[in-house]
Amino acid sequence: MNILIVRLGALGDIVHAIPAAAALRRAFPDARIDWLVEAKHRAIVDLVTVVDRVIAVDRASWSGWTTAVRALRMTGYDLAIDLQGLMKSAVLARASGAARVVGFSIWHLREKTARPFYSDVHEAEGGHVISKNLRLLEAVGVHDRGIAFPIADVPSAALDALRASIGDGTRFALINPGAAWPNKRWPPERFGEIAAFLREARGLTPVVLWGPGEEELARSVIAASGGAAVPAPPTSVADILALARAASLMVSGDTGPLHLAAAAGTPTVSLFGPTDPVRNGPFRAEDAAVSRYDACGCHYDRQCHEAVWCLGGVTTAEVCAAVQQRFANGSARG
Repeated sequence: MNILIVRLGALGDIVHAIPAAAALRRAFPDARIDWLVEAKHRAIVDLVTVVDRVIAVDRASWSGWTTAVRALRMTGYDLAIDLQGLMKSAVLARASGAARVVGFSIWHLREKTARPFYSDVHEAEGGHVISKNLRLLEAVGVHDRGIAFPIADVPSAALDALRASIGDGTRFALINPGAAWPNKRWPPERFGEIAAFLREARGLTPVVLWGPGEEELARSVIAASGGAAVPAPPTSVADILALARAASLMVSGDTGPLHLAAAAGTPTVSLFGPTDPVRNGPFRAEDAAVSRYDACGCHYDRQCHEAVWCLGGVTTAEVCAAVQQRFANGSARG
């Protein structure tokens, strides 16, 4: 059997789709399982050990689409599963030429216009998006609710550089202040206060993650920490995973590195405003989330359009308490 998974982006959503790929591999150990993803997010799927081939699409150009479709049609898929539920993902799933194209029912699609491109649909109502993805597999006879993240552990120059900088064996926590959505970014001065707390109360070295264009943000967090925090080296997706696997804790908003850390088994404390931690947050009961979702008027909007920004009301005291609770919950590293 040849199976195609379609989940184009974004990083956190791709991470949440990995357990479905693992369940498919358990159900069909001899199948060929390919994954169609946007080129800019390919790095994480390349690390998924149950995937045989990654097909990357450059959706910014027509030639990128046609090249990807040509590669898909050469395989002859028996099954394509659209875990995204958008018009573009549904079109690509259908264009693969798969005999069956499976997607969510119209009531659970982000874009209703995707529905005509599916040959089979399935109800996958409520709960965490990981569980929703796993329930979609019931349409092809897979009733496996096990959550696993078969992600390769690869060497990391960034982890080596960090250990050389802070001292091998030094326990550290990751602080991730960035986010693609402006209304998901907690103020850097408050992240700095959390960093100082982690150093003083937990004896951890706070390490501030940053991505392209976030250098100044990282510097602001470090300055607000009173010298407690240090910057992370430049990181790739594989580096973030390696750092997370070695860290005692991550504190972050709802963004890709948070979900990478959760997949790596890192204890997390997260901040949620316009998105729902019950649906999108770290899935382990031990992890702690400080949420303003119930009070937020901008659910799943990228920009705040309310008079009062929901995350602006989250205090450092709340997050410090969540950190202490996370360590009290057990399974924390340090």
